[in-house]
Amino acid sequence: MATFRPFSSATYLGITRASIHTHQRQQETDISISHYSNKDQPFVGFDKQKNQTLTIKTNPERKECSRPNSSLVEEMYAIMDIVADRVEMHRNIGEQRNNWNHLLLTSVNSMTATAAIMAGIAAGTAAGSALLPLKLSSALLYLGATGILIIMNKIQPSQLAEEQRNASRLFKQLHAEIGSNIALKRTSSNDVERITDKVLALDKAYPLALLGVMLDKFPERVEPAVWWPQHMDQSHNSGTTVTGAENGWSQRLEEEMREILSVLRRKDDAEYIKLGNTVLKINKILAVCGPMLTGLAATGVGFIGSPFLGSMPSLFGVVLGALATIVNTIEHGGQMGMVFEMYRSSAGFFKLMEENIETTLEQRQESRENGQVFEEKVALELGRNLSELRDLASASCSRTPNSQEFASKLF
Repeated sequence: MATFRPFSSATYLGITRASIHTHQRQQETDISISHYSNKDQPFVGFDKQKNQTLTIKTNPERKECSRPNSSLVEEMYAIMDIVADRVEMHRNIGEQRNNWNHLLLTSVNSMTATAAIMAGIAAGTAAGSALLPLKLSSALLYLGATGILIIMNKIQPSQLAEEQRNASRLFKQLHAEIGSNIALKRTSSNDVERITDKVLALDKAYPLALLGVMLDKFPERVEPAVWWPQHMDQSHNSGTTVTGAENGWSQRLEEEMREILSVLRRKDDAEYIKLGNTVLKINKILAVCGPMLTGLAATGVGFIGSPFLGSMPSLFGVVLGALATIVNTIEHGGQMGMVFEMYRSSAGFFKLMEENIETTLEQRQESRENGQVFEEKVALELGRNLSELRDLASASCSRTPNSQEFASKLF
């Protein structure tokens, strides 16, 4: 039997003697360790079997016991159910708004093409009883298409659908995180508060309603999407820390993470903000041109048959209608709003990575996530293996030509 004994006999007043009972034929180990009355003092002991000293201290940043409370677990399950409901809500609304984009685009293009054909027929019809109905029908179709286009360009259905797809994906990630938290039995009131903040942050970042809370589709300045709490706690380690280990962190790994952070800010984040601005400018031009062309076409149709203008009204009515169809197809068929949201979300992804790396490096070493696990996660999130990640950090540090490479290989 190997006995775990404290160094000083004085410590027997504050703790209960802890023993590790082993047996040759017994596979399970019974470990019973009670806590000090003074939780800020480290627990020092000696393991005779391994002939080494162990030092265990409590983490001052985490005041609560890591043992899960039944009421806290119930709260986590309740939040988990709400998150699962959010996933379904955003998925269903995303499909609905994707249908809006297809149906409205088909309707507008059909109305515009029909109005252009009727304008051409009216231009070839001699003055008579058939001219007025053709002109009136063509003008009404153009005006109707103009109104629908104004609404479509305001709400950008393809961008709305992409927002809901992103929200559904992120709520799925949160649902999996809650399940892992419960399975690992690490539930505390801090975890409940942290998960609640994440749910509310996602609700704010991707609202379900349109009126009043819809995201601005044509902002003055492109900013990365933010779907996480601004003061998110990155510390998820347990309440005790073994100080004999280095937690997988070294000076080399810290320098590597700083170089990766520099590349993300200098290359990836800046590039996707630039692309977002470019797409936004193109989308603004198309959003203005579509309704303007159909409105001018409706005006031209109204003057068809005028002896003073000749063929100019019919030219406006037919040609501008065809141009409007092309513009609308490029904007909504090409889903420019969705492309803009994709770049904005990608920039948000890089910003979240930057904040995670920054926050981790600012923490004390014993409070950080295991360094090897953290490095592996960063590499996989960037679509790289560990050797490629280290090569990227080395190239960035030495400012070699390869340092112009982007950090991410996914986007």
